[in-house]
Amino acid sequence: MEPTAIVLLAVSAAMHATWNWLVKKQHPSAAFFLLANAIGTLALLPVALCFAEALPLIPARVWALTALTGFFMAVYYAGLAGAYRSGDMTLAYPLARSSPILVLTVTAQLLGEGKQIGWGCIAGVLLVFGGCMLLPMARFRDFRLRNYYNACCAFAFVAALGTTGYTIVDDRALKVLRALPGDVLGPYSAPPLYIVMQGLAAAFWQALYVACSRREREALRRDWAAARRMAVIVGVGIYLTYPLALAAMAFVRNVSYVAAFRQLSIPIGAVMAFVLLKERAPAPKLAGLLLLLVGLLLVALG
Repeated sequence: MEPTAIVLLAVSAAMHATWNWLVKKQHPSAAFFLLANAIGTLALLPVALCFAEALPLIPARVWALTALTGFFMAVYYAGLAGAYRSGDMTLAYPLARSSPILVLTVTAQLLGEGKQIGWGCIAGVLLVFGGCMLLPMARFRDFRLRNYYNACCAFAFVAALGTTGYTIVDDRALKVLRALPGDVLGPYSAPPLYIVMQGLAAAFWQALYVACSRREREALRRDWAAARRMAVIVGVGIYLTYPLALAAMAFVRNVSYVAAFRQLSIPIGAVMAFVLLKERAPAPKLAGLLLLLVGLLLVALG
């Protein structure tokens, strides 16, 4: 992997962990993520306008998939907000970041794609599962099912379901866009346009949820008055993170290295939570984070 790719991916991982740390500090609401997502999407809008001539050529199937992925993204943001309100970042962030691996593996089996999963990937999934089981424990001997029956774990799993949903839908939508006749959208032009479409669809579902919730409407007024500057920072961070990873793909021989290196955000996020948020670091949580990191690397490379 070339040094350029390493720098781009390291910056991407650090930015992902940083915007999650900033969100955790905000005691976030779904309304805060609505502001951040809308601002980040609008910041990318000029990029999408460069490919505006392709919009009439996009088939109805892609627009339907865009609406669906927007729904899953709204679920992800609502789940992540709930997880950060309910528990430590060192629990919520790794669970929300790694659990989709488990769900995607099960989904692949159900969809008949399990033959593509190698033994290294299976071993990685088992390590991820073991790491997730260790994260909520204060002591190794303190294994109790009730440790996992809490709002933080539940919301983190909701966020993971959202991630799983939009990952599957995005894969299908981008394949359709890249296959449009006449090279209307190539491998580098399709993602920026689609990201903006996805962000606008997510903002629609987020706004619908906020409009239907009195608590979220109050949070929207409060966050607009007191936290809109932070929403700008988080929104820009959200929509700069993934394009950096896309850019790094041009400097690697195997794109699986990109997926593996992006998991650097988990230990970075953990260190930020331990040092800046003063969260406790019991031995099971440290062991769980290590198992998660190794497992995710095996999944990405296997």
